[in-house]
Amino acid sequence: MSIHGILGEQTTDYPTQYSPDILYPIARSLGREAIGWQADKSGIGEASIDRLSIGVDWWHAFEVSWLNLQGLSQVAIARFCVPASSPNIVESKSFKLYLNSINFTEFASWQEVETLLAKDLSACVQADVQVALFALNDQHSEMLIIQPEGICIDDALANSSQKVALSAHPDAALLTQTSSVVEKEDSGEPYQFYCNLLRSNCPVTNQPDWGTLAVSITSQKQIDNAAMLRYILSYRQHNGFHEQCVEQIFADLSEVYEPSELMVRAWYTRRGGIDINPCRVSDISLLPKPSRLIRQ
Repeated sequence: MSIHGILGEQTTDYPTQYSPDILYPIARSLGREAIGWQADKSGIGEASIDRLSIGVDWWHAFEVSWLNLQGLSQVAIARFCVPASSPNIVESKSFKLYLNSINFTEFASWQEVETLLAKDLSACVQADVQVALFALNDQHSEMLIIQPEGICIDDALANSSQKVALSAHPDAALLTQTSSVVEKEDSGEPYQFYCNLLRSNCPVTNQPDWGTLAVSITSQKQIDNAAMLRYILSYRQHNGFHEQCVEQIFADLSEVYEPSELMVRAWYTRRGGIDINPCRVSDISLLPKPSRLIRQ
């Protein structure tokens, strides 16, 4: 994947005036074409591009500031909800610089700030972006730290004598390299698990991105935790944006396990004052609420 823009520049000029043009869009199609999920599969794989468009990318920004009409600095935490159906995502560093560009801009109210942010981000990604600002001295249940649901598989290989190799690219074949992936009788209940060991690299700067991955899957095939952990670890040297990584995992699990229901989400740790949290679901009714983890 070849991406150009402000993210790859060696030096950066931080704007001191409102600069909406600094927002740099990246077409989602670049990542989805790289996934290569064919649309001629049955079940959940049908209309594959549409399937990858069901979900939300939640962005949290912790360095949001502007001026009130008295010239006093105001600070807040912001949540941006970007629909997965948007044609574009926004380059993260351009997003940070855009937020910096309002640091010395006066606004009459918080609502005015929310409205402006929503307008500019929606124009960049070409879809309706929802924005919420949270005051630092208020207790907001939506911003409280939670624990992922399900079983943690971080230690699934603790008793294995086989060394885990470093992979150059994600390897979905690892999911099937076990005798435990067999038909099972009880397929009505979702299996929920999470892993704190997700790591990938920025496709431009090669900087590491760390995150927690959570999956809820309903399938007639048994999930082998050790095989799943090996698969997740195969992302450690992969160059891909957060959204693309989650969509690749969603596509691979769909192909291997043919689930009737699937939810894949990731909470990535903060970089540049911003964390990104993509979520993809097989049906919009499975979309969970936005949340934060202790690492964020």
